[in-house]
Amino acid sequence: MPILIQFVIGVTLGSGLVLAGMTNPAKVQNFLDFAAIPTGGWDPSLAFVLAGAIAVTFIGFKIVLRRKQPIFADTFHLPSAKELDLRIVAGPAIFGIGWGLTGFCLGPALTALSGGSVAAFQFVAAMLIGMGAARWAANRA
Repeated sequence: MPILIQFVIGVTLGSGLVLAGMTNPAKVQNFLDFAAIPTGGWDPSLAFVLAGAIAVTFIGFKIVLRRKQPIFADTFHLPSAKELDLRIVAGPAIFGIGWGLTGFCLGPALTALSGGSVAAFQFVAAMLIGMGAARWAANRA
């Protein structure tokens, strides 16, 4: 049953990403191009997608964390680290730069694969190589 629920959640997320236009790199890049505000080229529509995601997540966490344990696990797996380190700062910075340059992040890129997007295949291949390189570097340190 958990697999079926996860599948339904994944299909729902993917459908939402497609409907919101987040699988279109040009739409994402137009949202991130704040320099285009004076010329009218900036696309603010994804701000509503982000605000909706934040609201759903905030409410979801408030409801779920009232439970003693998750429905399909023995315990919650929440981060325990409270201090900032280089990995916590560098990771999101690299993510943001990559998102701005390519217009893709993980979820929309995987969703765009189903449409046969060459750019999505290139992004996912590069992302997997980067993830492997990061793991290799972390294990060497």
